[in-house]
Amino acid sequence: MRILQIITLSELGGAQSVVANLANALVSEHEVIVAAGEGDGKMFQLLSPAVRRLKINSLRRKISPLADFWTMLVFLKLSWQYRPDVVHLHSSKAGILGRLAFAKNKIVYTVHGFDSIRVAYRQYLPLERFLQNRCAAIVAVSQYDQKNLLAERITRQVHCVYNGVARPAFAKNYAKAVLCIARNAKPKRFDIFLATARLLPAYAFLWLGGQAAEQNLPENVFCLGSIPEAARFNMLAGVFMLPSDYEGLPMVVLEALSYGQPVVASRVGGLGELVADGENGYLVENNAGLFAEKIKYILENEAVGQRFSANSLARFTKNYTVEKMLQGYLNIYREL
Repeated sequence: MRILQIITLSELGGAQSVVANLANALVSEHEVIVAAGEGDGKMFQLLSPAVRRLKINSLRRKISPLADFWTMLVFLKLSWQYRPDVVHLHSSKAGILGRLAFAKNKIVYTVHGFDSIRVAYRQYLPLERFLQNRCAAIVAVSQYDQKNLLAERITRQVHCVYNGVARPAFAKNYAKAVLCIARNAKPKRFDIFLATARLLPAYAFLWLGGQAAEQNLPENVFCLGSIPEAARFNMLAGVFMLPSDYEGLPMVVLEALSYGQPVVASRVGGLGELVADGENGYLVENNAGLFAEKIKYILENEAVGQRFSANSLARFTKNYTVEKMLQGYLNIYREL
């Protein structure tokens, strides 16, 4: 099959990692083209050399009538030029324009975190309901999102395919540190991360994904900015932490599981499908004291940490590998 994947932003991020992992897994047996819009283009660095890359500068997150019209023309050109068997759209903006431009019987649309629309941008729900008839399949990345799509009357061919990450060749914890990989922007809660670090001064807290605007950070907090392949820092940590107001199925937690990492995260979105309380970590309300209590318990009880680590790896292997994701999408592609 010739498969065209399109995503709005070309910067590094969770949805971009999904596109890269899926494209790299598909390309061994299929022709794969990945197109992405505004951003620094760093997501293209994640792709196998065998994957064709296209930068669409007019594809932008914000509404721009002229740029959006031009993007539609580019999409029509791609349809004529490549004649893809499958057009796989990722993210809301690419999902909207792509469903208008391409033949609907070829389109798969993945919703990366439905709460971003359902909670934060409800004004776009009528458009999502209308456009559900302009694609062959809609994919939720968690059962939580699938349930909410159906509840919001988006019901046409809605599937659930978990995100998947490649298992690392070597994974081991080296020190007692707490890791968080996230942008320093909503819905992530950098304030809770900082407050938790202040409650646990004996442990290092590593934040990857954005520089902190705050001054006078605690001595045990290290903000390292955006780093390619940031998931490797799981080898240095004893616990992965994710405080957030809402999530779909966060790639950073999947990557943590692939490293056998215990996880303490906010009780939101699809995180309950990744983290089982008392088995491979804990889900807590957005309160620094609760985060600190669970993190300290894991780090100070070696047997607990080892058990959680083994359970995280087992949970990853059973449900969230690239192979599992690949099979889920191929099953949908073949039904088109």
